[in-house]
Amino acid sequence: MRLGRWLALSVAAWTMAGCAPPLRPLQSLSDPEVQRVMRREQVQGLALATIENGQVARVRVFGTRNAALGQPLTPDTVMSGASLTKTAFAYMVLQLADEGKLDLDAPVTKLLPQPLPAYHVRPYDFSDLAGDPRWQALTPRMLLAHSGGFANFRWLEPDGHLRIHFDPGSRYAYSGEGYTLLQLIVERGLGLDVGQEMQRRVFDRFGMRNTSMHWRPDFAENVADGYGFDGAMQPHERRYRVRAAGSMDTTIADQAKLWAGIMRGDGLRPDTRAALATGWLPITSRHQFPTLAGGEVAWPQKLASGLGVVTFEDRSGTGWFKGGHDDMTANFVLCMEAGQRCVVMLSNDVRAERLYPELGRQALGPDDMPWSWEYDWMEAP
Repeated sequence: MRLGRWLALSVAAWTMAGCAPPLRPLQSLSDPEVQRVMRREQVQGLALATIENGQVARVRVFGTRNAALGQPLTPDTVMSGASLTKTAFAYMVLQLADEGKLDLDAPVTKLLPQPLPAYHVRPYDFSDLAGDPRWQALTPRMLLAHSGGFANFRWLEPDGHLRIHFDPGSRYAYSGEGYTLLQLIVERGLGLDVGQEMQRRVFDRFGMRNTSMHWRPDFAENVADGYGFDGAMQPHERRYRVRAAGSMDTTIADQAKLWAGIMRGDGLRPDTRAALATGWLPITSRHQFPTLAGGEVAWPQKLASGLGVVTFEDRSGTGWFKGGHDDMTANFVLCMEAGQRCVVMLSNDVRAERLYPELGRQALGPDDMPWSWEYDWMEAP
């Protein structure tokens, strides 16, 4: 489909979401019920926010930021944003595109002053691609939509080398490496400091006072330590280098503001905001991870890659989501265009992921979210 027609259909679909039938009011589990399911899964800390009509409706926190010390989680406790960072970064990139500073469909050969394989110093080492000319076809849109052809991270490759596994733009494969390349384009191609641009264009815009792309000393007073599947505690990782793929430190109060702002489209043209949540490349994998696993599924929800999020067709209209996960972190955001509604869930305990399908449905009502694609422990169709 030609780009112009694709954008026109995107805007039409987004606009029509407001014509959907009336939705049931937002609701959620009672505090005692949330605490009960947390005990069931041995979850230490959980933070929840709901968004309705593009505005923050409610923020709640439960449990502790450090169980051994009995320190409670608060709305302003600093937590790892993990891969929710990618969507915040994508939102900044889309602003650059709106201003004509970045062409989302330009090949990387036109966006960097040197050929990509000439960058050979970490964190921007792309010298492994010297023998594969397919790197020349990479575009920002492909990287935003995880279709660059990379593994999630090169250290997951058997030999630790970066490679392109399929023709760029031909399929979805989640990749932090792709976002690292996009960060290189912004920094070396446009001469911008990603940390400063994120602060100015995203965090300051939405009043996110306790969010940063790198560790700040003032975070130490109220920071959440993490808990793994075995219940072992690990101190919060202090990230001093800006990483578009996952260095954001944040709070549930700030994340509520961020996702409400994204839902409203503040700072973006309407067609660009629509493009963010438009599925332009079908996803046919059974699960999100492993990234390059084979096998195909015909998802009835028409699962597809958007620009920084994954989209699907819900009974209420267009839905989209983004997760953030590491050994000690469980984050998930689920949004429905109808009613401009979202549920935002952050936890410093990876075991909280077992609660998210239940909590999501309690907040937004019955959904067609492909939970088994996001979480491989659930039964796939």
